[in-house]
Amino acid sequence: MKKHLLVFCFFTAAYGLYSQSVFTYDLKKDLIIGALSLGIFTSPFFVQNTPSQIPDSLNKNYINSFDRSLMFSYNKTLDMISDYGVYGMLVLPIASVIGNANDINTWLTYGIMYTEAFLLTFGTKDLLKNATIRYRPYMYEGKIQDGQENDYYNSFPSGSTSLAFLSATFLSTTFLQEYPDSIFKLPILIGSYSLATAVSAMRISSGAHFITDVLAGAAIGSFYGWIIPFFHKNNSNSNVTVNVTPNGFLVSLKL
Repeated sequence: MKKHLLVFCFFTAAYGLYSQSVFTYDLKKDLIIGALSLGIFTSPFFVQNTPSQIPDSLNKNYINSFDRSLMFSYNKTLDMISDYGVYGMLVLPIASVIGNANDINTWLTYGIMYTEAFLLTFGTKDLLKNATIRYRPYMYEGKIQDGQENDYYNSFPSGSTSLAFLSATFLSTTFLQEYPDSIFKLPILIGSYSLATAVSAMRISSGAHFITDVLAGAAIGSFYGWIIPFFHKNNSNSNVTVNVTPNGFLVSLKL
């Protein structure tokens, strides 16, 4: 117990406890981003593209050579490990809050930022999954795996990878901004992206995804993991505006 307490004290001292966060929320801006996040998060419920029938056989020769180079049979163990790995990674960004743990506004700001980034990432990957029919690599072995009857055609993009890179990028972006002089910057950066890469590799080697699936997922998660903290940085000139048009709404971003 004493060792754990000493470790905690060391970390908080290194981070600079009771310092002021470099991120803040803005009611007007976050109402717009929040509404956009909810819109994207709920949009997949209105997009459903499913196969008319289960294919009898699939030919690997129709897969591009890049993806075909790494196609594997289904591995349930790796599939489960990668899924649980993502769940664990989703709590990692809390490390950026430790140095401002006494400030309720910091917790509120991070809660808002992470919720927005999560909703945008989850909604975008599900929207693409629902709009795109792409059979998972294990389907080219000619069998739907048990428990995957409603998911065998949702290969693109990799949802687990998108959430893993969301966590890694959000943590890296916020931590490096909050603690620019910390000795933990490089370990945090290398460690978080190593974990996200490991999840991606297991998604491929488990037979659940192609290379391009995980690349697309990594791009989605990384983008939202960076852009949301960027919009919340103090003294940032970035802005989000919504204009009503005859055909709907136009959302513009100022970076």
